[in-house]
Order: sequence, then structure tokens, then C-alpha cells
Amino acid sequence: MATRAKQQTKRRTSPGVLEKIRTHKAHVVIIGQGYVGLPLAREVAEAGMKVTGFEIQEDLVRRLNQGKSHIADVPSSTLAAMIKKRRYRATCDPKVLADADCVCICVPTPLSKTKDPDVSFILSSVETVARYLHPEMLIVLESTTYPGTTDELICPSLEETGLKAGKDFYLAYSPERVDPGNPVYGTRNTPRIVGGVTPACLEVARAFYEQFIDGVVGVSSTECAEMVKLLENTFRSVNIGMVNEVALMCDRLKINVWEVIDAAATKPFGFMRFYPGPGLGGHCIPVDPHYLSWKLRSLNYHARFIELAGDINTHMPEYVVERIARALNDKKKAVRGSKILVLGVAFKRDIDDVRESPSLDVMNLLERDGAQVSYHDPHVARVAVDGGSMKSVALTDAALRRADVVVILTDHTAIDYERVVQKSRMVFDSRNATGKIKTGRRKIVQL
Repeated sequence: MATRAKQQTKRRTSPGVLEKIRTHKAHVVIIGQGYVGLPLAREVAEAGMKVTGFEIQEDLVRRLNQGKSHIADVPSSTLAAMIKKRRYRATCDPKVLADADCVCICVPTPLSKTKDPDVSFILSSVETVARYLHPEMLIVLESTTYPGTTDELICPSLEETGLKAGKDFYLAYSPERVDPGNPVYGTRNTPRIVGGVTPACLEVARAFYEQFIDGVVGVSSTECAEMVKLLENTFRSVNIGMVNEVALMCDRLKINVWEVIDAAATKPFGFMRFYPGPGLGGHCIPVDPHYLSWKLRSLNYHARFIELAGDINTHMPEYVVERIARALNDKKKAVRGSKILVLGVAFKRDIDDVRESPSLDVMNLLERDGAQVSYHDPHVARVAVDGGSMKSVALTDAALRRADVVVILTDHTAIDYERVVQKSRMVFDSRNATGKIKTGRRKIVQL
């Protein structure tokens, strides 16, 4: 206790965190160096502040300190330059928090097997921060979570130290808005939402993000900021669920769903284009709506609309397998024993991220039904499928001819789809990657 008291006295006589932020002298520790944490570290470092990336994986820390990036949006050359300028280093040692002015928590928030929120990574991070909490420290949670997490879980844990939010330290929530592989919008030019536990917390957190984000939007509370993130991704989930159901309807009606969407999109108002596909992937859209519906169940409210959309999206891989089986059946072939080449296993175009990818579900279902499945993905060299491991195969003419059906699950732009159609016996296209191809249309079966 005496040591803590001396530490607090020392801190109170040093410059405040707001001054350090505005003069770019703040030491920023970012907990978690994944798809959110490392791009954030890049922007903070390039703004002129000292950044330490805290990670529990020793091998990842070693590679980061060697200038080897595992995130496509942060090239290794950029990471190496940050290290050379002494703006960035990674560590496994939590003692680095004792010297931190600002702490950003960017850890995963997965769902349990029962679709309940798993905030264990957040709580573990907060427990670590609490051990080194000192006056004039800013703590910001960026991980997606349910409304009330910051105020109800994090704040009480930190205040158990005897320090008070808004008076001794500052606590805020600012949801990450990372879109991996987006060539237009990155961390810097995507506006940030910030909510503080108190007005003073909001002021400090807002000043922090204004140093490296082009637009910062303050809201009245952390609960509001937490809800904003869930609304953004629930909006996408619900609309994708709707258009996936339209695809099911169009199949029954023998109508081309892609033609319907493109025609509807000619209306200059009252319509927003969404596309169907083999299911939802990524860490956010398949997960975030469950956080909201879980929270509402605790308040005796059933989010029927959200859960219906989630149900439709969850079953799209099964529908894709059904359509593939139907297409093979039309050629007098069964799924069992058929050679199926999958194109694309990342959850979206032109990235290497396979988290929650529906492609993996489709491949598992096809293998369960006895198909001989292989895949090609220019961004993903190896994936785990059904307890095993599978390596990407070269997209040769022989591989295309050998397959009974080539299944497009992720429409990477590096793939020559005209060649795919020309060399294949049959193509099942779940992404409309072959929509503009004129020749060989009889070989193509669309979602």
C-alpha cells in the first residue's frame, strides 16, 4: 500500500494525461495485437506517440519485434519502420502498464457454444490493468460487447483499487470499426464513436482519438457507444438475412436473384443494395447480433427479428450444399465420390481472414456427405477442416478439368473466372463472380 501511495503521489505531480496526449508525449499500451490492435498501433505510432503492443503469445511478440506483420493491412515494411523510429515494440510483460498513460483493450469477444457472450478476455485484461492502475491513466475498451459492459463490469473492477473514474483515472468505450481489406476506409479515415463513463472521461478519450482519427463523434454514455456498434452490424446481418431469404424465394420461383437486385438498385432512393451468399463470416457480423439479443433476453425481451435473420444466415451453408447436390444430380452424379474444387475460403474478398468463414462450413458438410473436397485460395495457404488440415492447391487447368464441380464461395479478384468457366465441367457460383461472363453460361449454376 505504501508503494501504491508513493506511486500515486508521484503521478499527481507529473503532467496530466490530457497534456501528454495533446503534445504526443503519451505512452500508449494496446492490449491485443490482432486485426484491431495492430492497425490501431500503426496509427497511434504514426501520429508521433510511443506505442507498446501487449500480447500473451510469445511467438507473436518475437515476430512483431522482428518487423514481421501477420496483418495484411499493416505491411511488414511499415511495422519495421515503426520499430526503427522507436515508436513501437511488442511485449508479453504486463509491467509495461505501470508506465502507460493510455491503455486500449482490443481483445476477442467470442460467443460460447450456447451463443452467450464470452467476455473472459476483457475481464482478464481489466484484471491485469487494475494491478498497474494509477492516477491520470486513460483506459478505453474497443472490443465489441453488450451495452452495460464498461459501466457495470469494467468500472467497478477498476474502482476496487480505490481510484475513481472521472476523478483519478479516465474510462471510455470506443468500438472498433475495422473492415479488413477495405481499400478506401481504414482506421484513420473511419469516424470514431466515443462514450465516457463521465464527461471528463469523454473529454480525455475524445482528445486521444482526435490525434490520429479524422473524425471523432462523442456520445452521451458508454452504453450508447456499445449499442452503436451492435446496431451497425445487426443492420448488416438483418439485411443480408433478408436478401438471403429472397435468394431462397427466387430459387423456388425460377428467377435470377442477382438480376432482381441489380434492377431494384436502379431506384435512386429507398433501396440499399445487399447481396446473398453462402453465409456470414468474420468476427463481427455473425457474432454481434447475438450479444444484443442475449442482453435483451436478460431484460425479458425476445429480439425476434434479429434471431430470425441469424437463423436464415446460419443455414445458408446447408442450402448451398443442397444446391450443389441438386446441380450434380442433374448431371447424374451423387455428392458422394464427386470431386469438388472450392474457390475461396476467406470470409470475404481479397483478405486472408477465415474467422467464422461459411466456406469452411460448406466444405465440412460436403466432406460429411462423401465428396472429395479440395480448395484454392490465393490468400490462405492452409485451413483446418473437420478436425484436419487442408492445403490450397494450384489453380491449374488440370485441377479445373478434374473437378466435377467448381464452387465459388469467395470471389477473390485475383482469380480469372472466365478461365475457370472455360476449363471446368460445371461451376456453382454463390457470389455472382461469373455474372458478366457471356460464354459458357450453360456450365454455370448460380445461387
